[in-house]
Amino acid sequence: MSAMPPVHLPFELTHPLQPAPVESELRARGPIHPVRTAVGDAAWLVTGYKEVRELLDDDRLGRSHPDPANASRTGESAVFGGPMGNFDTERIDNSRMRGLLRPHFTRGRMRALIPHVEELTRDLLDRLDQRTPPADLVEALALPLPIAVICALLGVPYEDRERFRAWSQAAADKHDRARSEQGLAELFEYGRELVARKSREPGDDVLSRLAGTDGVSADEAAMMGMFLLFAGHETTVVAIGFGVLMLLAEPEQWRAVHADPGLLDSVVEETLRARVGNGDGIPRYARSDLEVAGVPVRAGDLVLLDIRAANHDESVFANSADFDVTRQPADHLSFGHGARYCIGAPLARIELRAVLAQLIPRFPDMRLATRVEELTINRSALTGGLTSLPVTW
Repeated sequence: MSAMPPVHLPFELTHPLQPAPVESELRARGPIHPVRTAVGDAAWLVTGYKEVRELLDDDRLGRSHPDPANASRTGESAVFGGPMGNFDTERIDNSRMRGLLRPHFTRGRMRALIPHVEELTRDLLDRLDQRTPPADLVEALALPLPIAVICALLGVPYEDRERFRAWSQAAADKHDRARSEQGLAELFEYGRELVARKSREPGDDVLSRLAGTDGVSADEAAMMGMFLLFAGHETTVVAIGFGVLMLLAEPEQWRAVHADPGLLDSVVEETLRARVGNGDGIPRYARSDLEVAGVPVRAGDLVLLDIRAANHDESVFANSADFDVTRQPADHLSFGHGARYCIGAPLARIELRAVLAQLIPRFPDMRLATRVEELTINRSALTGGLTSLPVTW
């Protein structure tokens, strides 16, 4: 392990597509490191692929804490800034929630969504094609597509998108606890209103089915529905934005995919793997004493599983800093691993694939309308997506 003093999170990214210099230094020193979070609390940052993969599916780590008021925090967000759930029942609660949600994300249901996702993508690209360049691809494509898809899946009115988008962004605020709590409360109240409406007038959507499930209270249905609404569009917006950026930043890769559409599956996986991070990591709390790569971690310690760093581990991904559309898909950790593997991963892949499959042949000469170094990332939000992606064609 590194003998250097604890570094402070988040790491300063000097380039949107390059790992922070301190992250590269840490990964070279070992797989686990003492750090201080953005609010000054002590934590362990795990950067090694092997260790992150194992810990993602280790029952000795969880999201809850026996003393949440005094637990280390990653930030001020009410969503992921600190402990979540009941320490005594976390495993049972998590298993029950996943059991309730899994039937709505089966392979068959996801496949059935593909024509709709492709149609939505085509419509958005039609509108983009009618505009005079340059245009912001986040505003024109990366943002509206995931919102439209998750609305259709859950049964959320698309016309409400400005409202729930604002609440989601507030809830994800890492720096303002009051704003985050208020956004989360408003999002939950909106969910309760939707569930009540679905109970009276059910449709063929996830919220209606949750509202009609025996043993699921209205509040529980609202909580699960709003969690899906938040996670189901925020993370995919980020993935699409960075995926397109990585291709446009290396025009030869864009041209390679245009010449060989058979690369699409590997491109999707590479865009998911290659995105860099700022060291925040997935927060977990040690439920008991354990060792990670020979380092003692005590019960109650905050452990941050840095998936982005793990996805750049040279022992697993040779030349990991390179974005390579011909890279054979490997077992990256962008959707987690094991019992907490992201239930919406198939849907995110479908959306990303639809975007790349249509955008590249439709706009073969698309290029960035600004230098990569001038692009900015939303530092206050959990997901940390691009604030804009100016393109021209």
